[in-house]
Amino acid sequence: MKTPFMRSQERKSDKQNFSRRGFLKGGAVAGVSGAAIASGIGPAEAQSPGITWDIEVDVVVVGGGPGGLLGALAAADEGASVILVEQNFDVGGRAIISGGGAYLGGGTSLQKAQGIEDSPEAIIKDWTRADHPLGRYNDRELVGAYARQCPKTFEYMTAQGVQWKPLGAPDRIDSVPRRAWTDEWPNPKEVVVPGQGGSGIIRPLEIAARNRGVQFLMMHRMKAVHRESPSSGAILGITAVEVDRWFQPKFNKVNIRARKGVILATGGHSMNVNFRRMFDPRLTEEYQVHGQHWSPKEADGEIAAMAVGASMWGLANQTNEADGQLSKGRIGCRANYHGLEWHPDAPNFFRERATGLRVRNYQNVILVKENGKRFYNEMVGVRDYRYFAAAMDWTGDPNKLNGGGPVWAIFDADGVEREKFKVTPPYVDTMGYFFKADTLEDLAGSIKNQYQWRAMPGDVLRQTVERYNSFVDKGADEDFKKPKPIYKIQKPPFYAAWSTPCIHDTYAGLRINVNGQVLDTDGVAIPGLYATGDCSGGFAQHGLGKSFVFGHLAAMHAANGEAIPRNAPKPPTGRVPRRT
Repeated sequence: MKTPFMRSQERKSDKQNFSRRGFLKGGAVAGVSGAAIASGIGPAEAQSPGITWDIEVDVVVVGGGPGGLLGALAAADEGASVILVEQNFDVGGRAIISGGGAYLGGGTSLQKAQGIEDSPEAIIKDWTRADHPLGRYNDRELVGAYARQCPKTFEYMTAQGVQWKPLGAPDRIDSVPRRAWTDEWPNPKEVVVPGQGGSGIIRPLEIAARNRGVQFLMMHRMKAVHRESPSSGAILGITAVEVDRWFQPKFNKVNIRARKGVILATGGHSMNVNFRRMFDPRLTEEYQVHGQHWSPKEADGEIAAMAVGASMWGLANQTNEADGQLSKGRIGCRANYHGLEWHPDAPNFFRERATGLRVRNYQNVILVKENGKRFYNEMVGVRDYRYFAAAMDWTGDPNKLNGGGPVWAIFDADGVEREKFKVTPPYVDTMGYFFKADTLEDLAGSIKNQYQWRAMPGDVLRQTVERYNSFVDKGADEDFKKPKPIYKIQKPPFYAAWSTPCIHDTYAGLRINVNGQVLDTDGVAIPGLYATGDCSGGFAQHGLGKSFVFGHLAAMHAANGEAIPRNAPKPPTGRVPRRT
């Protein structure tokens, strides 16, 4: 019997969907110099006098998520030869495991069918509001380009077979309904997470892209972007390295030349601890990431582009704590985003290991830090930043100055019964993220996890629980004002489940212009380099809309541009045009 992973490998394997022979163009390109990021490629190789190109196409797309997939399809529709490079064994990125909601308004056919009046001007007004943190720090030019392109991208996706549900109420900053949702894809074998509508938005685009001749190089990770010189000239192409099913690099690599452009759609930087700590030093290694075992977000696009002169943009959006960069999610599993439950039949479950437990009533648990102490009212919402600030606050130990350390949900046998928890695999991850013991002291001593940087003091955990139980008797939480504590934690066995906040979106990335072109630190477009989605910056929009729109814009510009001029002079330093 074939496992879901084996079926995915058969359908998605680069050996089945990618023909190197069809793209080979005759060996080395003499006299070409390249710049590469340090990770995975040695300095001597990166600066070699010539690169042997294994493949040559018009447009290279890096990342098979929403922006990359739509960009590949649109570029092919514009007549370009396209290859899409994806590090997973399937396409879709986080979009395919999401609810499938995309902000695509401005006067779409779906809005008109429901009598909703909207316009690009209304989108611009909403998403540049100075009185709202989602609009205050946005790049007005990017919002304008997005707003004008929104209806065209929506209709283009609809023409590819994406079927939309009726629009609901306005979402977040929008003054009228714009966020369009899709239903789950009807073929269960093509659904990654049952119940999530993201498959209904990705699979039609994938089918259309394959029908248009887009080639897919699966299980390969980009390790370098090559430019004529590290700080000037046009983009030449990329180097990608084959990875195994754990995303670990293998020995095989491929150099892909892009005649017209490289579109980076690599998904952001939230998994790269050093990179994300540039924005918030508290986000140390214990904070896991939504969808990290399906769509790793290691800042590949940002780092590669910065190595050839690109600028970052919209950094304030990453730190304004306005739209759920962190989440209090499921417990007992590692990547514990609140809105995502992995099914044991999922093709990715060999990486996930557990579905996790959803806490229906936080009266049944308390939350403690790695030091065994409570730190905030457990009843607050899943995206309450007061909770996250407390979770990441300094514990007082000089060995842990940044980050708050792991957070554990503590409960007893009665709590299991009330919540109807299933406390065995595959519902919980007993390999470091879920523990059980007959006493609180033994429970604390049993917690062994790579992020639990010191042993939890058993006496402290016992004192914490005893104090909380006294609040149940009093009917009032004297420490953190949890509304009328109801249940004591007193019946063995006792449990500890991983409940550390999970990182969600990224809101800062590479600077792009209205065509999706990546800009350098002088505000000048780097010829042949584009970006979309979470690896681009300047627009604090959660969801799939901006990824689709700027993937669409980048593809049309790259595919319709003239062949990139080589050895083009760099504009003088200080030249910062309004538009490029």
